[in-house]
Amino acid sequence: MGSLKPGATYIRERVGGVVYRREFGAEPMTREVEGWEYNKDDPTFDPRTSDGRPLYEQIRESKLWGDIHREARTNITLQRALDRAIMIYRLSKDKPE
Repeated sequence: MGSLKPGATYIRERVGGVVYRREFGAEPMTREVEGWEYNKDDPTFDPRTSDGRPLYEQIRESKLWGDIHREARTNITLQRALDRAIMIYRLSKDKPE
């Protein structure tokens, strides 16, 4: 999730159980995932997770990332893509506020 700009106005949109945000006036395709909206009365709500997503979804996502990392050991193209994703992640976290 990116960082908010001081003084900016944001539009929040919900699609399914996902909450997106984008800066007012920006193109709709520039929206970012802000979080998930789970109703505690919904049978898929899982109190064991921080965001209410079902635990099996988080486990499946973790397994996918593990599979990607293992495959990247022998797939140079995948390793380069992971390196770029890691670099973008770190740069986005290092933004001065």
